Amino acid sequence: MHPETLNRICGRVALVLSLIALLTVLSGYMLPRDAAPTDEGAAAHIFQIAIVLAAAVLLLFFATADWKQPWPIARRLVIPGSLLAAAFVALYFLEHVYFH
Repeated sequence: MHPETLNRICGRVALVLSLIALLTVLSGYMLPRDAAPTDEGAAAHIFQIAIVLAAAVLLLFFATADWKQPWPIARRLVIPGSLLAAAFVALYFLEHVYFH
């Protein structure tokens, strides 16, 4: 498989995994405020798996990137990076504000 094709596939997979991570965190906001979970549920494990897989895919994305043209690489990472940042911000507020 050509590195360009693999890089494009990795970018799309990173986008999907970032979206999964964000949606699993947002599902925590559907719980009632007074019913704070006492242990990690399935959503927490799905989030953790999505983050680990996203890190692995992003590592492969960077390894197969054509660094002679950095701007297309950066543009392909804007949305997955924003979704990951939003997932971690939402997780912080879920744990420190919503359930306290």
